[in-house]
Amino acid sequence: MSRYEASDIEAKWQKAWEEAAIFQAKEDHDKPKYYVLEMFPYPSGKLHMGHVRNYTMGDVIARYKLSTGHNVLHPMGFDAFGMPAENAAMASGGHPKDWTYSNIDTMVEQMKPLGLSLDWSRMFATCDPEYYGQQQALFLDFLEKGLVYRKNAVVNWDPVDMTVLANEQVEAGRGWRSGALVERRELTQWFFKISDYSDELLTALDGLENWPAKVRLMQENWIGKSRGLQFSFERTDGEEAIEVYTTRPDTLMGASFVGISPDHPIAKQLEAESQEVADFVAECRKGGTTEEAIETAEKLGYDTGLRVKHPLDPNWELPVWIANFILMDYGTGAIFACPAHDQRDFEFATKYDLPIIPVFDFIEGKIYAGAYPSDGFLPFVPSKTDRVNYLRKIAGTNEQTGEEALNAAIDKAEAEGWGQGVTKFRLRDWGLSRQRYWGCPIPVVHCPDCGVVPEKKENLPIALPYDEDGKAIDFSVPGNPLDRHPSWRDCACPSCGKPAQRETDTMDTFVDSSWYFARFTAPRAETPTDLEAASYWMNVDQYIGGIEHAILHLLYSRFFARAMEICGHLPESAKEPFDALFTQGMVTHAIYENAERKDENGRSIYHYPNEVEERDGGVFVKKTGERIKVIPSAKMSKSKNNVVDPLAIISTYGADTARWFVLSDSPPERDVEWTASGAEAAYKHLNRVWNLCDRIGEMDPNAKGEGDEDLLREMHKAIRDVTLGVESFGFNAAIAKLYGFTNTLSKSKASAAVQKQAIKTLAQLMSPMTPHLSEDIWAHQGGEGLIANAPWPVADEAMLVEDSVTLPIQVNGKRRGELTVAKDLDKAEVEKLALAHEAVQRVLEGAAPKKVIVVPGRIVNVVA
Repeated sequence: MSRYEASDIEAKWQKAWEEAAIFQAKEDHDKPKYYVLEMFPYPSGKLHMGHVRNYTMGDVIARYKLSTGHNVLHPMGFDAFGMPAENAAMASGGHPKDWTYSNIDTMVEQMKPLGLSLDWSRMFATCDPEYYGQQQALFLDFLEKGLVYRKNAVVNWDPVDMTVLANEQVEAGRGWRSGALVERRELTQWFFKISDYSDELLTALDGLENWPAKVRLMQENWIGKSRGLQFSFERTDGEEAIEVYTTRPDTLMGASFVGISPDHPIAKQLEAESQEVADFVAECRKGGTTEEAIETAEKLGYDTGLRVKHPLDPNWELPVWIANFILMDYGTGAIFACPAHDQRDFEFATKYDLPIIPVFDFIEGKIYAGAYPSDGFLPFVPSKTDRVNYLRKIAGTNEQTGEEALNAAIDKAEAEGWGQGVTKFRLRDWGLSRQRYWGCPIPVVHCPDCGVVPEKKENLPIALPYDEDGKAIDFSVPGNPLDRHPSWRDCACPSCGKPAQRETDTMDTFVDSSWYFARFTAPRAETPTDLEAASYWMNVDQYIGGIEHAILHLLYSRFFARAMEICGHLPESAKEPFDALFTQGMVTHAIYENAERKDENGRSIYHYPNEVEERDGGVFVKKTGERIKVIPSAKMSKSKNNVVDPLAIISTYGADTARWFVLSDSPPERDVEWTASGAEAAYKHLNRVWNLCDRIGEMDPNAKGEGDEDLLREMHKAIRDVTLGVESFGFNAAIAKLYGFTNTLSKSKASAAVQKQAIKTLAQLMSPMTPHLSEDIWAHQGGEGLIANAPWPVADEAMLVEDSVTLPIQVNGKRRGELTVAKDLDKAEVEKLALAHEAVQRVLEGAAPKKVIVVPGRIVNVVA
């Protein structure tokens, strides 16, 4: 009997696939196309099993679609710009380019042994000048169409690294690399006009039926459509009124003060006039710009001394405060505060001893630590004052709440001419400027005479400088190296030819990943896309990636697809680029923390799984014998060293074992914990399948047997169930069916011919999950050509019809046996057979039953 040697067969079949070029995609209008894409990785240097799970899922779909007659595009690339490469250069003295391309080589080297059905000929990295040069061309097209513009904006500023940080790069109010407290600073930035598409992006979510509901909801909340009231508070000093927007005008009679952002024009005017205000505003700007940072920061306020009149009572004056929790880029940058019904306002009013005026009653029996809710079915507070009876005056009742109250308030304001109903969106324009080197240069020039001038397309790509005077660029100095690179920065104006300077900001890396899916359709085109190729391959039929990208990446990609369609780079049908989306769970592993020892920065030491061993009721470091703390089932993270190297698994068990395990242990949308015992069990099963193939291969081809029809029936059930599992992303359910069919086949005494047919079908059904083993079984059993090219088996409906059914027999509610009968047997006949059953006879002891209940196709109940 031959042995299952994964290392031998996997290399052999990968070479065969490569030589046959079966995964190289070409346009073929005689076949239905299918574009499957996994979110491409950042080249951090090493894959872990989370990557393996993600890419294996896509590979299963790609291989299945190939075998069902589709023309499949399944590409791979790298999202290669970003701060980690620059940080590595700062730490090691190297260059981001060298670090990135070295990591790409490493990751490709790790991916290829997995046997993924990728079209490697289409591979690119977003840091390739050929790619980002076309991104620069897109920028120029967007600029021409008015989809990108420049303005002053408040940003997260890292005072140590001297760069703008995206919200996700701010952790606990500090820069993710430097650890410095982030400041709010106003800079001139470039923006994409994504907010112009807020309503369209929101409405189109209803058509994305093959997206997870939770992802659509997350996007809906991020876009944040709301209807409210916009109105003004007249200032008592006669100066320009303060305009506010509120989604809760029904709480206006609970107004306590008017708050303005530290970046509001009034605050800026006061800042210029008063050192005290300037100092306060400077303190406010030390915090981040994220909503979370602002919500959780200590509430800070400054009484400006200004007063405004309540729009419904000119004798009622409210103070105007500058408040650090108010964002300038939402609404008007000014609010009226109702502390009784808003927790944020409540905390502020409590700190500064401002009035708290309830508009709604408490819910009987509930205790509130702060502001109590104004949503739901809460009656208005009975009161003799017109303030609290505000909505009674509007609608003639004090029982209105929620949307009814909102509409009533808006109707009153519009009728009386002091306010206007307005629909607003939470979605803000996308700031893309970053003050760093390792990103796509923004292709504009600043000319003293001409102003901001777009670069000419024939001069693209505006490539990043690699060396300066024969030396690698110095990243040891904080700030943007492009600002310190005169031979790159200084240039001629494309318009007048006079001395000018390039824009030294580079693009947010979200830009790079917002159109890569379109570039894959023609990755060597001399324009951003080849419209003919894009029209053939788009849309992405199945997109696969992590839930962490559910908002920004997907939203930005949806905007980019629209912008590219406007500029003629995508067909109109590709405005929603991803037809179906699947968000997979993580692969987890225990973390091994040595809390007793610290690194040079005072942080705990973490050990890789292969550095520890279990013994004596604990876990210990192999080399030192130190006992360590185990944190179970945590996300694989390089910072915690709880990653499993796929190459180590492949060298021990083979790629098919790794693929089988990550697909089999839990539903793909849930997390799966990697364990050595699980990998060992998967390996043993694949050995069992190989041994089964070997045994059947040694049978006399003319050998007769019994149970041919039973085995064929089970085979067709397996075809049906595995097909349904693959098509519905129920990979673990499909594998469960394959386990079951393997057991059936191993016990079968059918003829050699039928067993041979069954093992070949088993190999086909396993081939998307374990392509190498399946190819070897196929060849061993005399299959024609490559199994990767073989048509997917189709279940014979006639073989799925059950002629008989097995019914459990219960006597007085306790199961006593079972009865196999013809499916259409008459109930009276079933009753006779049940009463004649040996187990029933033993219980009855010759007595007649009180009752017999036959539920056709399900059960027989005997009451003794």
